[in-house]
Amino acid sequence: MTISIFHLGQIMHVRFHMMPTGEKHIRVPGYIAIGLLVLALNPSNPYGYYILIRWVCCAIFIYFTFIAFENNKKEWVWILGIVAFIYNPIIRFHLNRPLWALINIVTIIVILKSFSVLIPKTRGHDD
Repeated sequence: MTISIFHLGQIMHVRFHMMPTGEKHIRVPGYIAIGLLVLALNPSNPYGYYILIRWVCCAIFIYFTFIAFENNKKEWVWILGIVAFIYNPIIRFHLNRPLWALINIVTIIVILKSFSVLIPKTRGHDD
């Protein structure tokens, strides 16, 4: 069985459109990341905790980046993609704790703002 690049592109396009983008599919991962980032502000966490944060936050921000891409939010594709890159566990940035604390706080703000951008607006029904 052979699949051409064209067919693979069609499969990926269909798969992206099938990605759930409801409110809970955005808020739950966002709140998980916020919880981990708030707990990361504790300076006595073991190093392994910060590795866990990198894996989880990177995955969440990659997911958010695909949602932003699907919703044609080009600025947010860049913002969320950069945040995913900062937290990526493969190519690590070695920064001091105060700088990471500042990055974590800014990341929490980005997550909260992304809720208003990524969550579909629902229209009220006139009953």
